[in-house]
Amino acid sequence: MIKIAAILGFVISIPLFSSPIFAGSEIPASRAVAAPIGFGAACAKYGWVCHGKRGVDVGDQEALRALQQVNRYVNRTVRPVEDRSDGGRSDDWSLPVGNKGDCEDYALLKMKTLLDIGFPASKLALSVVLDRRGNNHLVLLARLKSGDYVLDNLAYSVKPWQRTGYTFLASQNFKRKSGWQVTLAGPRAGQFSKS
Repeated sequence: MIKIAAILGFVISIPLFSSPIFAGSEIPASRAVAAPIGFGAACAKYGWVCHGKRGVDVGDQEALRALQQVNRYVNRTVRPVEDRSDGGRSDDWSLPVGNKGDCEDYALLKMKTLLDIGFPASKLALSVVLDRRGNNHLVLLARLKSGDYVLDNLAYSVKPWQRTGYTFLASQNFKRKSGWQVTLAGPRAGQFSKS
């Protein structure tokens, strides 16, 4: 067993296995696209969003256990609230305040927690999706050897992106963290133009 870190009052202990639990694939990405409203302010406020650091590359089973623990912990700790009802501003991307936040806040806290325990920044990206009801939503992607996985405040479990039922519209570039790319994939992707 290795202990990646003690953070937020719990220790992530992970057995040393290297075979993946799930088989997935990477979300297809094409051309560059403008970042969503709120992303630039988050980069300015939290440098780690756009200027990641190197981390420890572990096998998929170890990584998936850490992803599951962080996803569950943040989902249990943060209470959902919309930006407008909490701070008066729409599209305010920040860490949760008073253990309250919206989907952007959940995703940012999950990213920060994973970075703090040593997860490589080049394996994490934010992604704008349409949820199953067609609503705009933001999730955190984690890229493992076996594919891309989704950490979501609307789901208890981390899943391969294809099993979420979401339509992925645009995602933060895994390599160039301040950039975004078109990632049209999922059930409603055909409704959108790739140009």
